[in-house]
Amino acid sequence: MMNKQTTEQGGRKSKNPKKSKHEKVKQTITMETSGRRLSQGGRLREMELEELWGLNTYLYGPKDDLKHRLLWREVYSPEEEAQLQTLIVEAQSRGLRFVYALSPGQDIVFSSSCDMTLLKRKLKQVSDLGCQAYAILFDDIDHSMCQADSEAFSSFAHAQVTVTNEIYRFLGEPPVFLFCPTEYCGSLCSPSVAESPYLQTVGEDLLPNITVIWTGKKKKRCLESVLQRPPLIWDNLHANDYDTRRLFLGPFKGRDPHIRSHLRGLLLNPNCEFEANYIPLHTLGSWYRAEKDDAQGNKMPFCLIGEEYNYCPERALTAALHDWMEELNQPLQAGKTVQTKELGGSLDHRYFYILHPLILVADKEGREGEKKRSQQQGQPLAGSKSAAPFGGGRAQREQRTQGRGLCNGKGLLSEAQVRLLVGLHYLPHEHGPSAQKLLQDLTWLKSNCHLVGANSKKPQPQKVDEWRGRASRFLSLCEDIAQLHCSVVGGANRAVLYDLYPYVWDLRNTALVAKAFICWLGCGKTTGADQLGVDSEPWVFKGGVSGEVQMLLPVGSSSELFTHPPPLFPTSRLYNIRPYHIIHLICFNNNLSLIIYFLFLTTYRCLGPCLALSPEYSFILEDELGICGCVLGILDVRSFAKRCQGSWIPAMRDKYPPKGNGTHSNTLELVQLMEEDQGEYPDSLLYHFPSQLRLDALPELVDISVSRTLLTALLTALKANGSQGVFCEVQPTDHQRLEFLTKLGFLEILRGEARSREGVVLGRLL
Repeated sequence: MMNKQTTEQGGRKSKNPKKSKHEKVKQTITMETSGRRLSQGGRLREMELEELWGLNTYLYGPKDDLKHRLLWREVYSPEEEAQLQTLIVEAQSRGLRFVYALSPGQDIVFSSSCDMTLLKRKLKQVSDLGCQAYAILFDDIDHSMCQADSEAFSSFAHAQVTVTNEIYRFLGEPPVFLFCPTEYCGSLCSPSVAESPYLQTVGEDLLPNITVIWTGKKKKRCLESVLQRPPLIWDNLHANDYDTRRLFLGPFKGRDPHIRSHLRGLLLNPNCEFEANYIPLHTLGSWYRAEKDDAQGNKMPFCLIGEEYNYCPERALTAALHDWMEELNQPLQAGKTVQTKELGGSLDHRYFYILHPLILVADKEGREGEKKRSQQQGQPLAGSKSAAPFGGGRAQREQRTQGRGLCNGKGLLSEAQVRLLVGLHYLPHEHGPSAQKLLQDLTWLKSNCHLVGANSKKPQPQKVDEWRGRASRFLSLCEDIAQLHCSVVGGANRAVLYDLYPYVWDLRNTALVAKAFICWLGCGKTTGADQLGVDSEPWVFKGGVSGEVQMLLPVGSSSELFTHPPPLFPTSRLYNIRPYHIIHLICFNNNLSLIIYFLFLTTYRCLGPCLALSPEYSFILEDELGICGCVLGILDVRSFAKRCQGSWIPAMRDKYPPKGNGTHSNTLELVQLMEEDQGEYPDSLLYHFPSQLRLDALPELVDISVSRTLLTALLTALKANGSQGVFCEVQPTDHQRLEFLTKLGFLEILRGEARSREGVVLGRLL
């Protein structure tokens, strides 16, 4: 049930159950290129943890098994049989009930004797492997029937029930047989749960010992009456397959343990990433044991109320965190098992299930080893032959660690970092404390940026101090997120790394943009506070903290700026993006080498005027060794060109007058080129794209997402001060940069043949 529609509970986003051919192909490509599947060892480990936490059933229904849904008619090969039998035997040896699920609903012809024969053959094969419990799933399929089925059955529900009853009898009426209806939650029932003809047919005609699966926690009594049996709840509280930016590490919550008397059982649909399910499953076990007396003196996470122990999610979370800390810092590879200890407590006759959907776990550790880098002190030279405007090679740049060490090797995650991780990825409808603080402070700082803005006419010292105090706390939290990313990458448990890395990496990048934006606001450069809101359709934003932070930024509606696949080789390097601070980069003394000076002017002739006349739109990218990239922006190119002609160019001519035929005559030519750089863009371009940018980074910067984040920080500042579009110039031979900008929404506007030089002009609306 990976692709459910909106449910009454569980935070699932609305989806059309009938996907187009294009959407199916796209999904298949995404899964195949990811290269991440739950290994056989990973499934065995799931069972190990279920036994540990007192859960008693394992439902097998993964979407990466094509013969579960798409190719349901095909029997398993001998190799696949062996793997499936291993799972069945392992479950039985651990006292777990193994339920095999099959989803034939997409293309089954209910009236076809051939399809019925193939369905029986498939389940008979699984039965011969030792399976004794089954599930037939008809979720997320079209209600329409072919002509043959319409002639054979009175309704869609009648067709499903007839086939299900026959299969149930064919298998010898096993004690556990589950049926998932097409109307599996209140929002899919027409016209309502109580009046749905589909559910009424299911309740009346489905054999009484077959259990019906239901999603949602509302209307249980009404549902039980319609179905004529207690339902089995399929809980999607922690399911994250509907949004690639969401992860749910919070405790099992919002379900009263007393509802168990009205249920046949409970299925938990967990995160797609196995390692993310430690806390959800651990706390589900606590929830299950909530009504048991703690006579043995065990430290159960329950709150004592009167004579009963009631489930307390916060205490259950603390207990789960304590146990998870030990596993997080073990040198565990993806798919391998660990030894666990058992908990006491017996199980009663009711069923409590764990659903296993498509779970993506990397089977290989593709981490690129960090090379040990030399760390040298000294100021960066502004005349390097490198492709960046700051500094030379890594050994020539200034190290700016100041309390931040390199995250090489495998370290330990602290409890504070794990709590931060859980708080940032909590539950679908509830943020943890750290996420709440992050969003509250960002909202307040953005709404009150006028206190420190350029147009602030009546300074209020107390208000300004409050703004800067909250900004400091916000920046500190963003730094903690960056350090968390570093620690996850450098941690000992590589299985956890590959499951959690995309989410930690995504939030790290979003926090970098938000941090740079708040730093920029704190510099008092904003003049367009009315431009800080985002007015866009709700489907532009994905969920989770990353999506909500994105929504609060001026360019938040531009989803392409915030979505990018994580790097193939995770890096633990710490990055920081900050507004440019004036340094003596362009004020050379008389003793500076003329060669250095000449190289500087040749490669970066636009750097000087940008930093001198438009420093408020310049952002610096740093890592542990210092500056490794920058992006320069101009808010209004027309105004900037006039200022260059009026002040910058004359100052350069006065400072470096021609002296014979030597190097200074060459510098004069370069000053003339700087003059030609200004004012050559047509009015038709500047009308739609009034702003300009230039992005540069050192060749060693292999994480392209950081360059994207750096560019996004500038676009955020330009948009905040009213820019409606930005352009940049790229050489036509620079294919890598052209591809990079195109993926971020830049389109080609002008070619070299229409202008005085060869550069390609790319533009993007804001």
